[in-house]
Amino acid sequence: MNPTGTTTRRSPLDRHHARFAAATRASGGAVRLAEFPFLTQFSVRLDPKGPAGDTVGPALGVELPLEPNTLVRGGESAVLRMGPDEWLVVGPPGAGDDLRERLRAASECPAASVVDVSAQRTTLLVGGARSRDMLERGCSLDLHPRSFGAGRCASTILARTQVVLAARDAHKPGFWVLVRSSFAGYLGDWLLDAATEYTGPLAF
Repeated sequence: MNPTGTTTRRSPLDRHHARFAAATRASGGAVRLAEFPFLTQFSVRLDPKGPAGDTVGPALGVELPLEPNTLVRGGESAVLRMGPDEWLVVGPPGAGDDLRERLRAASECPAASVVDVSAQRTTLLVGGARSRDMLERGCSLDLHPRSFGAGRCASTILARTQVVLAARDAHKPGFWVLVRSSFAGYLGDWLLDAATEYTGPLAF
């Protein structure tokens, strides 16, 4: 509780923020670590060939990505193809009501579902010139831009943890890592340990 008597919302990696910042500074640009907490996230399931497949994309201002393991961005939102009939819609914090209304209005059919999964995951930025090298120490995917460049995403294992991995824009080297809140602390510690190759020992 804060002095006003209200509960302060803490992110899953709240205690890692100062350590992420210290590692980022010490690396001299080699790696950048940061949490982007409380992003709005909706799981959308529908038949891409059905009526909802034609209406959900325009409601979000994008075309639903149909190629496996791809994503599209539109405005402040991103839409990730998670499976044959499943997409993950990610928006800024506090956008839940707006996105929910647009998604449900556009997918009003018995075969479609829209579920708010914002509380399931937090989001990490792993950026910098050596971000790919660092992640490949714990991930079996080929993360080279020729295989996993801008517009690519995947559900995969990183450091024995299930994550959703998405490449950043082409002019910004790095990745977004969406991880279950209950595993975020472990993954945060793993990333800090992996970053010591570029930061040297850090006193926390």
